Amino acid sequence: MIKIKTVTLHHIIQTLKTPFTSSIGHVTDRESILVEVTDLDGISGWGEVVAFSTPWYTEETISTAFHLLKDLLIPLLMKESISHPDHLQHIFHNVKRNYMAKASLEGAIWDLYAKKQGVSLAIALDGEKSEIECGVVVGISSISKMTEQISQYVEDGYKRFKVKISPDQDIELIEGIRKKFPSLPLMADANSSYSLNDIDRLKELDQFGLMMIEQPLAADDIIDHAKLQQKLTTRICLDESIVTSEDARKAIELGSCGVINIKPGRVGGLSESKKIHDLCKVNNIPVWCGGMLETSISRAHNIALASLANFSIPGDISSSSRYWEVDLVYPEIKAVDGKITVPRAEGIGFHVQMDIVKKYRDSVTVIKNSYI
Repeated sequence: MIKIKTVTLHHIIQTLKTPFTSSIGHVTDRESILVEVTDLDGISGWGEVVAFSTPWYTEETISTAFHLLKDLLIPLLMKESISHPDHLQHIFHNVKRNYMAKASLEGAIWDLYAKKQGVSLAIALDGEKSEIECGVVVGISSISKMTEQISQYVEDGYKRFKVKISPDQDIELIEGIRKKFPSLPLMADANSSYSLNDIDRLKELDQFGLMMIEQPLAADDIIDHAKLQQKLTTRICLDESIVTSEDARKAIELGSCGVINIKPGRVGGLSESKKIHDLCKVNNIPVWCGGMLETSISRAHNIALASLANFSIPGDISSSSRYWEVDLVYPEIKAVDGKITVPRAEGIGFHVQMDIVKKYRDSVTVIKNSYI
Protein backbone atom coordinates (compact mmCIF):
# COMPACT_ATOMS: atom_id res chain seq x y z
CA MET A 1 0.00 0.00 0.00
CA ILE A 2 1.19 3.51 -0.83
CA LYS A 3 0.66 6.33 1.65
CA ILE A 4 1.73 9.79 0.56
CA LYS A 5 3.74 11.91 2.98
CA THR A 6 4.33 15.05 0.88
CA VAL A 7 3.50 16.44 -2.56
CA THR A 8 5.78 19.14 -3.98
CA LEU A 9 4.62 21.33 -6.86
CA HIS A 10 7.52 22.81 -8.82
CA HIS A 11 6.30 25.65 -11.07
CA ILE A 12 8.88 26.10 -13.84
CA ILE A 13 9.17 28.30 -16.92
CA GLN A 14 11.34 27.34 -19.89
CA THR A 15 11.86 29.09 -23.21
CA LEU A 16 11.49 26.91 -26.30
CA LYS A 17 14.52 26.88 -28.59
CA THR A 18 12.14 27.69 -31.45
CA PRO A 19 8.67 29.28 -30.94
CA PHE A 20 5.87 26.84 -31.85
CA THR A 21 2.89 27.95 -33.94
CA SER A 22 -0.36 26.16 -34.80
CA SER A 23 -3.73 27.38 -36.05
CA ILE A 24 -4.92 27.99 -32.48
CA GLY A 25 -1.89 29.17 -30.57
CA HIS A 26 1.68 30.42 -30.40
CA VAL A 27 4.04 29.24 -27.64
CA THR A 28 7.44 30.75 -26.79
CA ASP A 29 7.72 30.42 -23.00
CA ARG A 30 6.41 27.12 -21.66
CA GLU A 31 5.04 27.00 -18.12
CA SER A 32 4.83 23.62 -16.41
CA ILE A 33 4.09 22.22 -12.98
CA LEU A 34 6.25 19.27 -12.01
CA VAL A 35 4.51 17.09 -9.43
CA GLU A 36 6.73 15.21 -6.99
CA VAL A 37 5.04 12.77 -4.62
CA THR A 38 6.95 11.18 -1.74
CA ASP A 39 5.67 8.27 0.32
CA LEU A 40 6.35 7.26 3.93
CA ASP A 41 9.38 5.23 2.81
CA GLY A 42 10.96 8.32 1.22
CA ILE A 43 10.50 7.10 -2.35
CA SER A 44 9.46 9.76 -4.87
CA GLY A 45 7.48 9.65 -8.10
CA TRP A 46 7.20 12.37 -10.73
CA GLY A 47 4.40 13.68 -12.92
CA GLU A 48 3.70 16.86 -14.87
CA VAL A 49 0.84 19.24 -15.60
CA VAL A 50 0.84 19.61 -19.40
CA ALA A 51 -1.81 22.34 -19.58
CA PHE A 52 -0.81 25.62 -21.20
CA SER A 53 -0.78 29.11 -19.70
CA THR A 54 -4.01 30.00 -21.50
CA PRO A 55 -6.99 27.75 -22.40
CA TRP A 56 -6.32 27.48 -26.14
CA TYR A 57 -5.98 23.67 -26.27
CA THR A 58 -8.46 22.68 -23.55
CA GLU A 59 -10.28 24.63 -20.85
CA GLU A 60 -7.49 23.90 -18.34
CA THR A 61 -4.55 26.20 -17.61
CA ILE A 62 -1.50 26.02 -15.38
CA SER A 63 -3.27 28.28 -12.87
CA THR A 64 -6.49 26.23 -12.73
CA ALA A 65 -4.50 23.00 -12.44
CA PHE A 66 -2.51 24.42 -9.51
CA HIS A 67 -5.75 25.29 -7.73
CA LEU A 68 -7.23 21.84 -8.37
CA LEU A 69 -4.12 20.07 -7.17
CA LYS A 70 -3.52 22.15 -4.06
CA ASP A 71 -7.09 22.62 -2.86
CA LEU A 72 -8.90 19.47 -4.03
CA LEU A 73 -6.98 16.58 -5.56
CA ILE A 74 -3.99 16.36 -3.24
CA PRO A 75 -6.14 16.55 -0.06
CA LEU A 76 -8.34 13.76 -1.46
CA LEU A 77 -5.27 11.65 -2.26
CA MET A 78 -3.69 12.14 1.16
CA LYS A 79 -6.69 10.65 2.92
CA GLU A 80 -6.17 7.33 1.13
CA SER A 81 -3.83 4.37 1.07
CA ILE A 82 -3.33 3.27 -2.52
CA SER A 83 -2.85 -0.28 -3.70
CA HIS A 84 -2.68 0.56 -7.42
CA PRO A 85 -2.63 3.78 -9.52
CA ASP A 86 -5.96 2.80 -11.12
CA HIS A 87 -7.49 3.58 -7.71
CA LEU A 88 -7.06 7.31 -8.34
CA GLN A 89 -9.89 7.32 -10.86
CA HIS A 90 -12.23 6.33 -8.03
CA ILE A 91 -10.70 8.82 -5.58
CA PHE A 92 -11.16 11.71 -8.05
CA HIS A 93 -14.52 10.55 -9.38
CA ASN A 94 -16.53 13.44 -7.92
CA VAL A 95 -14.20 16.08 -9.41
CA LYS A 96 -15.53 16.78 -12.89
CA ARG A 97 -13.10 16.87 -15.83
CA ASN A 98 -9.84 18.75 -15.05
CA TYR A 99 -8.07 15.82 -16.67
CA MET A 100 -4.63 17.41 -16.92
CA ALA A 101 -4.52 18.18 -13.21
CA LYS A 102 -5.61 14.61 -12.43
CA ALA A 103 -3.13 13.11 -14.91
CA SER A 104 -0.17 14.92 -13.33
CA LEU A 105 -0.84 13.41 -9.91
CA GLU A 106 -1.74 10.01 -11.30
CA GLY A 107 1.45 9.97 -13.39
CA ALA A 108 3.54 10.62 -10.28
CA ILE A 109 1.77 7.76 -8.51
CA TRP A 110 2.42 5.43 -11.47
CA ASP A 111 6.14 6.30 -11.30
CA LEU A 112 6.19 5.72 -7.54
CA TYR A 113 4.21 2.47 -7.87
CA ALA A 114 6.60 1.07 -10.48
CA LYS A 115 9.60 1.96 -8.31
CA LYS A 116 8.08 0.22 -5.31
CA GLN A 117 7.35 -2.84 -7.48
CA GLY A 118 10.96 -2.80 -8.67
CA VAL A 119 9.99 -2.58 -12.35
CA SER A 120 10.07 -0.03 -15.13
CA LEU A 121 6.97 2.04 -15.82
CA ALA A 122 6.70 0.33 -19.21
CA ILE A 123 6.55 -3.09 -17.55
CA ALA A 124 4.04 -1.81 -14.98
CA LEU A 125 1.81 -0.70 -17.86
CA ASP A 126 2.21 -4.07 -19.66
CA GLY A 127 4.35 -2.56 -22.41
CA GLU A 128 5.95 -4.97 -24.86
CA LYS A 129 8.38 -2.98 -27.01
CA SER A 130 12.07 -2.50 -26.28
CA GLU A 131 12.21 0.60 -28.48
CA ILE A 132 9.71 3.01 -30.00
CA GLU A 133 9.71 4.82 -33.32
CA CYS A 134 9.60 8.61 -33.16
CA GLY A 135 7.76 11.28 -35.11
CA VAL A 136 8.18 15.03 -35.29
CA VAL A 137 5.86 18.02 -35.52
CA VAL A 138 6.57 20.98 -37.79
CA GLY A 139 4.84 24.22 -36.86
CA ILE A 140 3.21 26.54 -39.42
CA SER A 141 5.75 28.64 -41.29
CA SER A 142 6.78 29.31 -44.89
CA ILE A 143 6.96 26.27 -47.18
CA SER A 144 10.68 26.79 -47.71
CA LYS A 145 11.37 26.93 -43.97
CA MET A 146 9.18 23.91 -43.26
CA THR A 147 10.78 21.78 -45.98
CA GLU A 148 14.19 22.80 -44.67
CA GLN A 149 13.20 21.58 -41.19
CA ILE A 150 11.77 18.37 -42.61
CA SER A 151 15.00 17.70 -44.53
CA GLN A 152 16.95 17.86 -41.27
CA TYR A 153 14.47 15.56 -39.53
CA VAL A 154 14.66 13.07 -42.41
CA GLU A 155 18.44 13.08 -42.02
CA ASP A 156 17.98 12.46 -38.29
CA GLY A 157 15.95 9.34 -39.10
CA TYR A 158 12.50 10.31 -37.81
CA LYS A 159 9.74 7.94 -38.95
CA ARG A 160 6.63 10.17 -39.19
CA PHE A 161 6.13 13.84 -39.96
CA LYS A 162 3.23 16.01 -38.84
CA VAL A 163 2.56 19.48 -40.19
CA LYS A 164 0.06 21.97 -38.88
CA ILE A 165 -2.54 23.24 -41.36
CA SER A 166 -5.38 25.76 -41.36
CA PRO A 167 -7.95 26.87 -43.98
CA ASP A 168 -5.63 29.64 -45.14
CA GLN A 169 -2.55 27.39 -45.33
CA ASP A 170 -3.25 23.84 -46.40
CA ILE A 171 -3.47 22.69 -50.05
CA GLU A 172 -0.53 24.73 -51.30
CA LEU A 173 1.50 23.82 -48.22
CA ILE A 174 0.94 20.06 -48.49
CA GLU A 175 1.50 20.18 -52.25
CA GLY A 176 4.80 21.99 -51.73
CA ILE A 177 5.97 19.42 -49.19
CA ARG A 178 4.87 16.51 -51.39
CA LYS A 179 6.80 17.86 -54.38
CA LYS A 180 10.00 17.69 -52.36
CA PHE A 181 9.12 14.55 -50.36
CA PRO A 182 6.77 12.39 -52.48
CA SER A 183 6.92 9.31 -50.23
CA LEU A 184 7.32 10.94 -46.82
CA PRO A 185 5.15 9.41 -44.01
CA LEU A 186 3.18 12.65 -43.72
CA MET A 187 0.11 13.70 -41.75
CA ALA A 188 -1.70 17.00 -41.25
CA ASP A 189 -3.03 18.42 -37.96
CA ALA A 190 -5.85 20.95 -38.28
CA ASN A 191 -6.51 21.64 -34.57
CA SER A 192 -10.28 22.01 -35.18
CA SER A 193 -9.88 24.84 -37.69
CA TYR A 194 -12.37 23.50 -40.30
CA SER A 195 -16.14 22.91 -40.48
CA LEU A 196 -18.38 20.75 -42.67
CA ASN A 197 -18.58 23.73 -45.03
CA ASP A 198 -14.97 22.90 -45.90
CA ILE A 199 -15.65 19.33 -47.09
CA ASP A 200 -14.62 20.04 -50.68
CA ARG A 201 -11.40 21.68 -49.53
CA LEU A 202 -10.57 18.79 -47.21
CA LYS A 203 -11.32 16.30 -50.01
CA GLU A 204 -8.57 17.96 -52.04
CA LEU A 205 -6.10 16.65 -49.47
CA ASP A 206 -6.96 13.06 -50.47
CA GLN A 207 -4.69 13.37 -53.52
CA PHE A 208 -1.56 13.71 -51.38
CA GLY A 209 -1.56 10.28 -49.74
CA LEU A 210 -1.54 11.52 -46.17
CA MET A 211 -1.38 9.05 -43.30
CA MET A 212 -4.25 10.92 -41.63
CA ILE A 213 -5.82 14.32 -41.01
CA GLU A 214 -5.89 15.04 -37.30
CA GLN A 215 -8.86 16.79 -35.65
CA PRO A 216 -10.21 18.74 -38.65
CA LEU A 217 -13.52 19.68 -36.98
CA ALA A 218 -14.66 20.95 -33.58
CA ALA A 219 -12.93 19.71 -30.45
CA ASP A 220 -16.20 18.54 -28.87
CA ASP A 221 -17.56 16.79 -31.97
CA ILE A 222 -17.83 13.18 -33.07
CA ILE A 223 -21.06 13.41 -35.14
CA ASP A 224 -19.80 15.70 -37.90
CA HIS A 225 -16.48 13.87 -38.00
CA ALA A 226 -18.42 10.72 -38.89
CA LYS A 227 -20.10 12.59 -41.75
CA LEU A 228 -16.75 13.91 -42.93
CA GLN A 229 -15.01 10.54 -42.71
CA GLN A 230 -17.61 9.09 -45.10
CA LYS A 231 -16.57 11.68 -47.69
CA LEU A 232 -12.80 11.25 -47.34
CA THR A 233 -10.46 8.44 -48.34
CA THR A 234 -7.84 9.83 -45.92
CA ARG A 235 -8.29 8.58 -42.38
CA ILE A 236 -9.41 11.05 -39.73
CA CYS A 237 -7.50 10.98 -36.45
CA LEU A 238 -9.29 12.29 -33.37
CA ASP A 239 -7.39 14.19 -30.69
CA GLU A 240 -9.30 16.79 -28.64
CA SER A 241 -12.61 14.95 -29.20
CA ILE A 242 -11.44 11.95 -27.17
CA VAL A 243 -11.11 12.65 -23.45
CA THR A 244 -12.45 9.35 -22.07
CA SER A 245 -12.66 5.73 -23.17
CA GLU A 246 -16.41 6.26 -23.54
CA ASP A 247 -15.72 9.01 -26.08
CA ALA A 248 -13.50 6.58 -27.94
CA ARG A 249 -16.17 3.87 -27.90
CA LYS A 250 -18.82 6.20 -29.31
CA ALA A 251 -16.48 7.58 -31.99
CA ILE A 252 -15.54 4.08 -33.11
CA GLU A 253 -19.18 2.95 -33.24
CA LEU A 254 -20.15 6.04 -35.26
CA GLY A 255 -17.23 5.65 -37.66
CA SER A 256 -15.90 9.10 -36.77
CA CYS A 257 -12.24 8.19 -37.21
CA GLY A 258 -9.74 5.60 -38.37
CA VAL A 259 -7.01 6.56 -35.88
CA ILE A 260 -6.91 7.95 -32.32
CA ASN A 261 -4.20 10.09 -30.77
CA ILE A 262 -3.77 9.34 -27.06
CA LYS A 263 -2.32 12.06 -24.83
CA PRO A 264 -2.27 11.02 -21.17
CA GLY A 265 -2.80 14.60 -19.99
CA ARG A 266 -5.85 15.08 -22.16
CA VAL A 267 -7.57 11.89 -21.03
CA GLY A 268 -6.78 12.07 -17.32
CA GLY A 269 -3.74 9.84 -17.04
CA LEU A 270 -2.10 6.56 -17.92
CA SER A 271 -4.94 4.40 -16.58
CA GLU A 272 -7.50 5.93 -18.95
CA SER A 273 -4.89 5.90 -21.74
CA LYS A 274 -4.59 2.13 -21.29
CA LYS A 275 -8.37 1.72 -21.46
CA ILE A 276 -8.49 3.65 -24.74
CA HIS A 277 -5.54 1.68 -26.10
CA ASP A 278 -7.17 -1.65 -25.24
CA LEU A 279 -10.52 -0.63 -26.74
CA CYS A 280 -8.87 0.52 -29.96
CA LYS A 281 -6.83 -2.68 -30.18
CA VAL A 282 -9.99 -4.80 -30.02
CA ASN A 283 -11.57 -2.66 -32.75
CA ASN A 284 -8.49 -2.56 -35.01
CA ILE A 285 -8.06 1.20 -34.59
CA PRO A 286 -4.36 2.13 -34.48
CA VAL A 287 -3.23 4.65 -31.88
CA TRP A 288 -0.23 6.89 -31.37
CA CYS A 289 1.03 9.06 -28.53
CA GLY A 290 0.66 12.81 -28.99
CA GLY A 291 2.87 15.52 -27.55
CA MET A 292 2.16 18.69 -25.59
CA LEU A 293 5.51 20.52 -25.73
CA GLU A 294 6.12 18.86 -22.39
CA THR A 295 9.29 18.41 -20.36
CA SER A 296 11.23 15.17 -20.25
CA ILE A 297 9.24 13.98 -17.26
CA SER A 298 6.06 13.65 -19.32
CA ARG A 299 8.16 12.49 -22.27
CA ALA A 300 9.40 9.61 -20.12
CA HIS A 301 5.81 8.67 -19.27
CA ASN A 302 4.92 8.82 -22.98
CA ILE A 303 7.81 6.53 -23.90
CA ALA A 304 6.53 3.93 -21.44
CA LEU A 305 2.97 4.25 -22.72
CA ALA A 306 4.04 4.00 -26.37
CA SER A 307 5.66 0.63 -25.60
CA LEU A 308 2.16 -0.92 -25.54
CA ALA A 309 1.36 -3.14 -28.51
CA ASN A 310 -1.27 -1.06 -30.35
CA PHE A 311 0.85 2.10 -30.52
CA SER A 312 1.64 1.18 -34.11
CA ILE A 313 2.16 4.72 -35.47
CA PRO A 314 5.23 6.76 -34.43
CA GLY A 315 4.19 9.38 -31.89
CA ASP A 316 5.22 12.95 -31.05
CA ILE A 317 8.11 11.66 -28.94
CA SER A 318 11.43 13.05 -30.08
CA SER A 319 14.76 14.13 -28.62
CA SER A 320 14.50 16.66 -25.79
CA SER A 321 17.13 18.76 -27.57
CA ARG A 322 14.57 19.65 -30.24
CA TYR A 323 12.82 21.84 -27.69
CA TRP A 324 15.11 22.62 -24.76
CA GLU A 325 18.65 23.88 -24.25
CA VAL A 326 19.16 21.46 -21.36
CA ASP A 327 17.26 18.34 -20.33
CA LEU A 328 15.60 18.04 -16.92
CA VAL A 329 16.47 14.35 -16.72
CA TYR A 330 19.53 12.17 -16.96
CA PRO A 331 20.34 10.45 -19.22
CA GLU A 332 19.11 12.91 -21.82
CA ILE A 333 16.14 11.64 -23.84
CA LYS A 334 17.55 11.20 -27.30
CA ALA A 335 16.29 9.61 -30.50
CA VAL A 336 18.88 7.66 -32.47
CA ASP A 337 17.99 6.95 -36.10
CA GLY A 338 14.40 7.87 -35.29
CA LYS A 339 14.05 5.48 -32.36
CA ILE A 340 14.19 5.74 -28.57
CA THR A 341 15.10 2.80 -26.35
CA VAL A 342 12.46 2.08 -23.71
CA PRO A 343 14.25 2.28 -20.34
CA ARG A 344 14.24 -0.77 -18.10
CA ALA A 345 15.33 0.99 -14.93
CA GLU A 346 12.71 1.31 -12.18
CA GLY A 347 9.89 3.83 -12.63
CA ILE A 348 10.19 6.30 -15.49
CA GLY A 349 13.78 5.16 -15.95
CA PHE A 350 15.35 8.61 -15.83
CA HIS A 351 16.84 10.63 -12.97
CA VAL A 352 15.35 14.08 -12.41
CA GLN A 353 18.16 16.66 -12.17
CA MET A 354 17.08 18.87 -9.28
CA ASP A 355 19.75 21.49 -10.00
CA ILE A 356 18.25 22.00 -13.45
CA VAL A 357 14.70 22.05 -12.06
CA LYS A 358 15.73 24.75 -9.57
CA LYS A 359 17.34 26.77 -12.36
CA TYR A 360 13.99 27.09 -14.14
CA ARG A 361 11.78 27.07 -11.06
CA ASP A 362 9.57 30.12 -10.52
CA SER A 363 8.01 28.89 -7.28
CA VAL A 364 7.66 25.77 -5.15
CA THR A 365 4.78 24.58 -2.97
CA VAL A 366 5.16 21.73 -0.48
CA ILE A 367 1.99 20.10 0.83
CA LYS A 368 2.34 17.81 3.84
CA ASN A 369 -0.08 15.07 4.74
CA SER A 370 -1.95 16.16 7.87
CA TYR A 371 -3.69 12.77 8.13
CA ILE A 372 -0.60 10.89 9.27
